[in-house]
Amino acid sequence: MTKHAAGPFDVKVTPLPLSGPTEEATLGRMSIEKQFHGDLEATGTGQMLTVSTEVKGSGVYVAVERVSGKLHGRTGTFALYHRGVMERGEPHLEVTVVPDSGTGELVGLAGTLRINIAEGKHSYDFEYSLPESK
Repeated sequence: MTKHAAGPFDVKVTPLPLSGPTEEATLGRMSIEKQFHGDLEATGTGQMLTVSTEVKGSGVYVAVERVSGKLHGRTGTFALYHRGVMERGEPHLEVTVVPDSGTGELVGLAGTLRINIAEGKHSYDFEYSLPESK
């Protein structure tokens, strides 16, 4: 059965040095720190890789993130995989739970998380499935 979680989150993105040759200015690497509120009370930490292009508003990012906390009262951790494409200002974003990454009471978690940004504020809309508690 599909469930739904939503709420705001705070995010801090910090540039990190690239490994290897650094003369390529279109590449970027960053750390991600999040604090989720609402139905998901948790912290998220991860890393992001980015590529920008000469065309304004076009580029991509990929990220992995470990989330730790409570989802509708069930405690555990899980991982998220981000795939973002921006094509001339048009965003296409997919954030998916990494298969079999749930721990604790979140074992078996699957789903997708949608990120919304409005007036500089971030929120999430998480559609997920989770086996019933034992």
